[in-house]
Amino acid sequence: MLSVYEGFFSGGARIVHSDVVRGLQEGGQQQRVLSIHGEVHREATRQRMEDDACYRSLTAAGVGVTSLGRTFPASGDPATFTGPELADTARATADADVILSLKEQPLRLLNQAGLPRRPVVVCLHRSDPENQGRALDDLKAAIADGTVAACVCCAESTRAAYEAAGIPAGLLHVIPNGVDLLRFRPDPARRLALRTSLGIPATAPVVVFAARYDAMKNVPLFLRAAREWLEREPAGHVLMCGAGMTPLNPGLDADIEAAFGTARRRLADRLHPLGVRHDMEHVYAAADVVALTSSWGEAAPLCLIEGMMCGAVPVATDVGDSAAIVTGHGIVTPPAPTAIAHAWTTATASRADFAPALAASRERFSRSRMIASYAALLDRVAAGAAAARRTLPEPL
Repeated sequence: MLSVYEGFFSGGARIVHSDVVRGLQEGGQQQRVLSIHGEVHREATRQRMEDDACYRSLTAAGVGVTSLGRTFPASGDPATFTGPELADTARATADADVILSLKEQPLRLLNQAGLPRRPVVVCLHRSDPENQGRALDDLKAAIADGTVAACVCCAESTRAAYEAAGIPAGLLHVIPNGVDLLRFRPDPARRLALRTSLGIPATAPVVVFAARYDAMKNVPLFLRAAREWLEREPAGHVLMCGAGMTPLNPGLDADIEAAFGTARRRLADRLHPLGVRHDMEHVYAAADVVALTSSWGEAAPLCLIEGMMCGAVPVATDVGDSAAIVTGHGIVTPPAPTAIAHAWTTATASRADFAPALAASRERFSRSRMIASYAALLDRVAAGAAAARRTLPEPL
């Protein structure tokens, strides 16, 4: 199997897909990864492939990872590839039985003429196919060409959105996201250690927001809710994790200024922009609430699942499958700062009441279930491709 990534950069889709690849490798399926970009500059963060946690996890598991060496953004047409880049891609795809495309963006490479024809499974992780530039057109072109054998949707909202956008229903298979339940679990020692490192008292209410700095995450809405909540909760603390969630990001700095105004100095000591973290199991364990304020694009947000499995109560706006994930385990809110702040207060006060439902739902969100479903689908695709090759007429 060969997976093709647009690049290695912070985001839930890359985390999920890399975990799937690693799990398939552990299960005996030989896995390799080709990344179009070797370095990505986005969310006010320079992200090199070799520094990425997913890259390190894959290579540590024995998965070979190579790159075409591009930098994003770069000048020129991103859909135009050089002869050497196409040659590298041809060598990488020639030995594959099935190709996995992490989202539809790599299809601009895989659709290039002259590459070895292999069945492609496209892994879809959003609920807004119309908001991703030419990617939807690339997906439709690959389907029309007969290249795409299946599409994995990480959520029912993804399946519905892509079907509405014209993707044949028979190609769309839903495999919900899952996480490593041994890693993501309630842990009092982790909770205390993370809080101690940040100077947060053991009994303080804590909200965590794990998101990259992107418009779809609606960071201004989150910050307005955070200001109201911190005003109401004098002992409360707010953690912000993800690419661009640092004081070095001028965009985030401006958003904080706009949301907090004159109260910024008084409340800033309890607002912690932590940037990209590689110990999210500790961060979530330290929190009472995991928050999501996204406006569009989400499908099955990984932060909600990881946070829930660590014992944090999810509080989210109704976007993608968020409501389906949160219902019974937390609180769904309208996109209004006051309502969100009130929900955080309710969630922290009711954490013990939500705990039994969170514990009972662990198997539903397991990594083992997710990887087994991927393996079964890929086996069917590979078997179908092998059968099709056997029926081809002999060359004259």
